Amino acid sequence: MYARFSLFAGFLAAAGLPIYIHAPKFYADNYGVSLAGIATALVVLRLLDVVQDPLLGRLAGHLGRHRATAAIIAGMIMIAGMIGLFAITPPLAPLLWMSLCLVALFSGYSFLTILFYARGVAVAGSGGANGHVRLASWREFGALAGISLASIAPFVFQIAGFVPYTAYALAFGALALGALVAMHPLWSDAPDTPAPGYFALLSDPQIRKLLLIGFFNAAPVAVTSTLFLFFVDYRLGMGSSAGLFLLLFFVAAAVAAPLWAGLTRHWGVRNTLSAAMALSIAAFAGAFMLSDGQAVAFAIICVASGAALGADMTLLPALFSRHIAASRADGAMAFGLWNFAAKLTLAIAAATVLPALGQAGFSTTEPNSDTALMRLSLLYALVPCLLKLIALGLLWSTSSQRGQPC
Repeated sequence: MYARFSLFAGFLAAAGLPIYIHAPKFYADNYGVSLAGIATALVVLRLLDVVQDPLLGRLAGHLGRHRATAAIIAGMIMIAGMIGLFAITPPLAPLLWMSLCLVALFSGYSFLTILFYARGVAVAGSGGANGHVRLASWREFGALAGISLASIAPFVFQIAGFVPYTAYALAFGALALGALVAMHPLWSDAPDTPAPGYFALLSDPQIRKLLLIGFFNAAPVAVTSTLFLFFVDYRLGMGSSAGLFLLLFFVAAAVAAPLWAGLTRHWGVRNTLSAAMALSIAAFAGAFMLSDGQAVAFAIICVASGAALGADMTLLPALFSRHIAASRADGAMAFGLWNFAAKLTLAIAAATVLPALGQAGFSTTEPNSDTALMRLSLLYALVPCLLKLIALGLLWSTSSQRGQPC
């Protein structure tokens, strides 16, 4: 059963963060779409989530025996969106076509993420006191493996002689079909139950605290994922090695995730998360010091920051899931809020860092000035440091008493 959750998490993850890594550069390089245009499109899409994620959460909570069918439909929509995004020459204006494909892809992604994590609340609740952490370890290991493969797949396909992004989209379709088939028997066929509204969920102070911690802790990854390829290519001058660095980052996260989960039994969740956040801050600070050609140093930073990400992806969702189960809140609606908070960080990152980079005169076609490159380093490294410090402060402001989230 846990392996099915891991596979499905990998499929979903392949359609999440990697899209923010690949799509901006793909459309800027191949179709000449401006960074400002891409940023605007991503922000508008995230504003759509402001409306649709809570509605999707409510829908997911009331599907009953139709959950399996709804999951298949959403998966097919995601496959169509991915193929349209990367494997079809835009039949419309490239920015408009990119936006339409992303609407399909992210809408299916949002719905399935909510449905999937809500199902995990029910399954983990039967696994004993450590059931939520155990399920989260399997789930987030799969997610990190999916991110790892999706992040490097275009580079691997290019080396192998394929049209990289066409092969990427088709491989995603095959993964999606396999995951949908594997997960199909596990969707709950329980009858609908009345669920409280979102205001009732947000009246719980622990839910509010966890959502806020999750937001600020996810924001650094949103910033760095938006700028990663630009930083490696234009600041370090090692664009051809981007795939290797991404692989190091996500493999480190996947390997570290179960290790962090094990440490919680000795250190507790708050201390373990704090250690991971401190490691992440050190890695971001180190990235700011880098310049052209420092491959070994950046590889070490990728491993360190990736290992820290393993804790973020495993422990915070497990905390949230555990509290939702203990409070008997509606899992689908609660993860509608969690999903929205996580994606809001990507919207804010797109709305701020890409325009800020453009304002410094950064260009993908002309040589960049020292000012533009310094702006890139500041945005890629120091802004995430500040955001992670805020998350760490919020974590330590929460109560560690029995029954509290930390």
